[in-house]
Amino acid sequence: MTSQYNYPEILTWLEQKAKQDYGLNFHFVEEDLSNITKLVAYFLKDEITANQFGLDLSKGILLSGPVGSGKTTLMTIMKYITQKENKFYMRTCRDVSFEFIKEGYEIIHKYSRGSYSQTDCKNYCFDDLGVESNLKYYGNECNVMAEIILSRYDLFISKKVITHITTNLSASEIETMYGNRLRSRLRAMLNLIAFDKSTQDKR
Repeated sequence: MTSQYNYPEILTWLEQKAKQDYGLNFHFVEEDLSNITKLVAYFLKDEITANQFGLDLSKGILLSGPVGSGKTTLMTIMKYITQKENKFYMRTCRDVSFEFIKEGYEIIHKYSRGSYSQTDCKNYCFDDLGVESNLKYYGNECNVMAEIILSRYDLFISKKVITHITTNLSASEIETMYGNRLRSRLRAMLNLIAFDKSTQDKR
């Protein structure tokens, strides 16, 4: 079976949409087209192409790569092809951490607790995992993002709520920073799409 989608045409259209947001100098780099196509196939919910890339449409995306490889930009422009039921909200891990300093443990609940109603459980993309640090609230140290992700794993299992993450960290660096338990949960709930370490900074 072949996909119903014309990917060269979609990528050309998506690049034009991105130029509206990021300026006329924006363009997709040849070496990134495979990863961009994977993202497009995922957010279009194109099962045929996703299967060819080994993507599980019931999971989220872990977009990994060096600084400046365009991860945040790519996830942001996916709004142009994301269907309503797959809509997600972008939050930087740094901002989530600052919210924790200000408001405390309620912030962990805000991003991870969910409710009995599927419609109240939002899909999030947590941008730049690893730049935040362990923070203290009234003297108690907490790895905010680790707690949120572990709780969202439970939401993924119980309600199929989707989480996306971008990060500069490798799998081993994630394990070092957050522990083997969290790395195992990420493997279970996310598809890895990784840019090569040699990818040039596009900024």
